[in-house]
Amino acid sequence: MSKHFEDARYYLGRAAEHAKAGVVEELEPVEARVKELVGREDEEPEPSRLDKLQADLKEIEERAEGEAREAVASARKRVAEYRGKDAAAE
Repeated sequence: MSKHFEDARYYLGRAAEHAKAGVVEELEPVEARVKELVGREDEEPEPSRLDKLQADLKEIEERAEGEAREAVASARKRVAEYRGKDAAAE
């Protein structure tokens, strides 16, 4: 295919994208008004499965981080107690 046709095809695609974006932008106020008149306000979409999984993983990560901090603090305390007893025995 000639380079000219490739360029023309590319620019036609870009023009179509821009035209679509322009139409969407122009119709947003009309859509909002129609939804208001009908009584269907913009609702928050339900979180997708991916969003739910990411939230669950974040919660698990935070919980594991807290448990790890507690374990490290406990281990440090036991080491300090052991060293204190060991020093007292000498």
